[in-house]
Amino acid sequence: MSAAAPGAAVPSLALIGCGQWGRNLARNFHALGALKAVHDRDGARAAELAEAQGVPAVSLEALLRDPTLKALVIATLPESHAALARLALEAGKHVFVEKPLALGVADAEALCALAREKQRVLMVGHLLQYHPAFLALKELVHNGALGRLQYIYSNRLNLGRIRREEDILWSFAPHDISMILALVGAEPEQVSAVGAYYLHGRIADVTTTHLAFPDGTRAHVFVSWLHPFKEQKLVVVGDQGMAVFDDGEPWASKVLIYRHRIEWRDGVPEAQRAEGEPVALAPEEPLGLECRHFLDCVASGAPPRTDGLEALRVLRVLEAAAETMAKGAGGSPSRVRPRINEAMVHETACVDEGCVIGQGTKVWHFSHLLAGTRIGRNCVIGQNVMIGPDVVVGERCKIQNNVSLYKGVTLEDGVFCGPSCVFTNVLTPRAEIERKAEFRPTLVKRGATIGANATILCGTTLGPYCFVAAGAIVTKDVPAYALVAGVPARRTGWVSQAGERLGADLVCPRTGRRYRESGPETLEELPNA
Repeated sequence: MSAAAPGAAVPSLALIGCGQWGRNLARNFHALGALKAVHDRDGARAAELAEAQGVPAVSLEALLRDPTLKALVIATLPESHAALARLALEAGKHVFVEKPLALGVADAEALCALAREKQRVLMVGHLLQYHPAFLALKELVHNGALGRLQYIYSNRLNLGRIRREEDILWSFAPHDISMILALVGAEPEQVSAVGAYYLHGRIADVTTTHLAFPDGTRAHVFVSWLHPFKEQKLVVVGDQGMAVFDDGEPWASKVLIYRHRIEWRDGVPEAQRAEGEPVALAPEEPLGLECRHFLDCVASGAPPRTDGLEALRVLRVLEAAAETMAKGAGGSPSRVRPRINEAMVHETACVDEGCVIGQGTKVWHFSHLLAGTRIGRNCVIGQNVMIGPDVVVGERCKIQNNVSLYKGVTLEDGVFCGPSCVFTNVLTPRAEIERKAEFRPTLVKRGATIGANATILCGTTLGPYCFVAAGAIVTKDVPAYALVAGVPARRTGWVSQAGERLGADLVCPRTGRRYRESGPETLEELPNA
């Protein structure tokens, strides 16, 4: 993967934070031709790194004002990440921030919303998602080489680098949680954690976190900075095989797959062991891959693998784990309640990876948003609603209970979908015939209303502020402001923007707005007198 297409300019950036990890980032971005300046609150430290990399050390204000800098890389103490990322985004910069994105979910949600508003890349340094060994392991899992996932455990253990600004959970566990969520492809429904405090009464030195996922997969993460030797190991167990990613091993044996299996004989399970098979890897520095990925995303506008929403999912798990640690050993597991951009998602709802939910939106009981779905602000998604994959819903839409919006359906702003209304995606479905290539798009324009139990055949367009009566079956395009009813649906009159049926004078009885027919099937609103 290259940082830019051949001949294309590499995006220019500056580094904020010249500590140990900042120096590693500076080295990689400098090698890619992107690093143009550095900054640190400690002027001497900034000057030292600036001299080593051959770039100037400048003030934060100068970095934010410099129009030639397309991006800022933040590698400061965790408590400053959110504030600095906000300043960078508000200045119109793309942002790479080391983990964690923030120390609270609310701050992270605000940053995701701001990045979307400013149309800027927001990437978080979950480094191991770029490790060639983890990418190979993820491919094994997603290709079904291990069968159905059963459980995952991760050990991240060492002696030293003891922090006082964060505990071991927030320092070590984000990497492991990020990898586990990527392997499972979902967020856990329950999280519990216990911590041990040896060196400081309020800062945990050792934690064990347990995750329970909706599909039955279980995982646990053991982290410690009071351990006699270094260990960084991720073990994945499926019903058809097991795999180990051990970062302490040489490249030739970093990932081993074991074709162990369990056989039942006379009602007794017996383990059938197999030798570990190494997975071929191309050795490459993960940090270099991560830095190139960020530059690619800045150049192309593509979302990063570890974008703000991915970091938000990790933070929700961390917060839930910290909540149970605060309760003590007798505390009950915490439920992870997804909240995206200050949206409310009920604990029984399921939101797949890659979904975007706007501020103020409410997703109620047992609804499911499939991957790639985008919901605007201030929408209400009722109970038992299915949306996606890759469906777009505008702002201020209301989707009542038991509605399914399939791929190809687009709702503009202000659309109302009544209970149990039906959208199709093919015209002649058969259970035994694959017809995904025949999906036809359906567009529902601004302000349209669809009544209860109505059916909208795919390939149609519902015009702005039209009104489809309950039980109607729409087989062709509906004009703007048209009131349609029946089987098949036919126009029976006109409605105003406020949803009131218009009489012969074509004046809305609610608002007084005036309309006129400009054609046999065309209505337009007259300008205000």
